[in-house]
Amino acid sequence: MPETVMVGLSGGVDSAVACKLLLEQNFKVEALFMKNWEEDDVGECSAAQDLKDAKQAADKLRIPLHTVNFSHEYWEQVFSHFLTEYEKGHTPNPDVLCNREIKFKAFLDHAKKLGADKIATGHYARIRKKSGRYHLLKGIDKKKDQSYFLHLLNQQQLVHVIFPLGKYYKNDVRNIAQKSGFANFAKKDSTGICFIGARNFKNFITKYIPAQPGDILDDHGKKIGRHDGIMYYTLGQRKGINIGGLRDFAEAPWYVIDKKIKSNELIVSQNKKHPLLLANKITVENPHFITTPPVTFYDCSAKIRHTPQDLACKIQSVDRNEMVVTVEPAQTAVTPGQSLVIYDNNECLGGGVIKHKELV
Repeated sequence: MPETVMVGLSGGVDSAVACKLLLEQNFKVEALFMKNWEEDDVGECSAAQDLKDAKQAADKLRIPLHTVNFSHEYWEQVFSHFLTEYEKGHTPNPDVLCNREIKFKAFLDHAKKLGADKIATGHYARIRKKSGRYHLLKGIDKKKDQSYFLHLLNQQQLVHVIFPLGKYYKNDVRNIAQKSGFANFAKKDSTGICFIGARNFKNFITKYIPAQPGDILDDHGKKIGRHDGIMYYTLGQRKGINIGGLRDFAEAPWYVIDKKIKSNELIVSQNKKHPLLLANKITVENPHFITTPPVTFYDCSAKIRHTPQDLACKIQSVDRNEMVVTVEPAQTAVTPGQSLVIYDNNECLGGGVIKHKELV
């Protein structure tokens, strides 16, 4: 009997093509549409259109489509953490936690109850089994590679997962979708917060965290304006600060270089190479590794945000609670709350949340 694979069918082009590729590999394919956010909470959501697109793809492929609501799990396991981090002045990455807790935990558990042997998603990544262990590799399309967002997965999850798109480029996926008759073949990629989507961030976050306006200070401690709330700003930000045209200052961009949480002050500078913006030593909390933790002074590479470029990296120390790495060259806007992910060439080893950064 062929294995049954439950595909997380989101209504996007990637997961629809994943279904088709698995059918061509002679798997028994079923699909599951996950609703993880209640539209009434926000007032603007594409869930209805996404479900319509998912049904069209499932009907075209003649596979059953299940639906499930994980809104409670998403709130408890992902969104509440997201809000807590913003209250601390951090800039969290909810997609990373969403993958671990929803797409590869709640979804996996539900799929097993429905009789599935494995699950699949439309992520651009690859899995390789070697010596009895499962290794997470980058997708071959470097611009679409999503291993950064998957670095918290573990062996118990990876053994049940298939990434059909890991060997494909996005253009090829769209071509397959068009030839297959999927209505969503030209649909834009989803953006914004995982399962919530793109929206006006300031309006959205204010519904959950009251804004606390405060002073904007330059890098010499001079008050030069007022901010709307520290949670709205990220390190390195230059747009939306609204302090242009000041007397006694050159007409040059201002950059957020620090956030003083206790005093509710936003610190800015016109020096985009200000020492507070630069860091080459980064401390990561609660590091997770997919296989074996790397050794100290291990030469590897890292991403401090989701970009195609890797940074030269050396691990200075690592234990269960913390990992300290140095990157080269020094980077701007290393942001607490974001993920630092470690790579060995094309293999994603793991990573953790940035806790502290400094220039040494």
